[in-house]
Amino acid sequence: MTQIQKYEELGFTNDFMFCKIMQDKNICKPFLEEILGIKIDHIEYLEPQKTIDLKVDAKSVRLDIYVDDGKTVYDCEMQTSFFKNIPKRSRYYQGFIDMDLIKKGVDYSKLKKSFVIFICTFDLFGRDGYIYTFENQCIEYPKLRLGDDAIKVFVNVNGNDDSYISPEIKELLTYIRTSKVPEKCMNPLINNMDEALRKARSNEEWRKDYMTLEMMRNDYMDKGREEGRREESERYNKLISFLVRDQNYDAFERMTKDDAYKQELFKHYGL
Repeated sequence: MTQIQKYEELGFTNDFMFCKIMQDKNICKPFLEEILGIKIDHIEYLEPQKTIDLKVDAKSVRLDIYVDDGKTVYDCEMQTSFFKNIPKRSRYYQGFIDMDLIKKGVDYSKLKKSFVIFICTFDLFGRDGYIYTFENQCIEYPKLRLGDDAIKVFVNVNGNDDSYISPEIKELLTYIRTSKVPEKCMNPLINNMDEALRKARSNEEWRKDYMTLEMMRNDYMDKGREEGRREESERYNKLISFLVRDQNYDAFERMTKDDAYKQELFKHYGL
């Protein structure tokens, strides 16, 4: 059984704590503004940890922070485990967001601009950068943008190359990594985040929720490892990690009894 991290020691890179604190608009809005380098008029939470479920093929995806400002949709994910298929997962999430909007009756020509943001505790691209922003552009004419309004952003809180970021952003990402306010802090958002973190750590209701979730995760991870040993399959253990992350425990129960469904899950998660 994996040892559960003490609740009072949780920082921003813990997915549970990240999601809870980002439910505060006074934290989430300026956080998105600083990461993206844009101004946002206001944000509305579509759902906390929204699960988008497309009935057409019975697939679903859980989003950590999913907000809308009326013209743009923002999905922000905390990512602490390295998987080589994260770029494809960003494409997958963006596709689900678009399909969710269309399912609600939005014509595809009126799809909102969307940002899919991964806050990573590792450098996915190995360039020592802090922020990597991707838009679709023409290969033959690199200055020509496609204009599909689909943007993917990968943040590396362990970056070293600060050529493209401000000192305030560097401070913010350092704080996310360490949960410690830098000396002579120049970014007021950090102090607000640190105050929110202190309050969250003393929230007894959240503490109980966290412990319940972690014990449940441990139970399913132990069951998954046992099944993985029988199959001698590394990808099975990775699948378990995805299901636990998405809190998709029904799928876990079903796949232990249905091999065809298990193969569908492997394909679903790109394993």
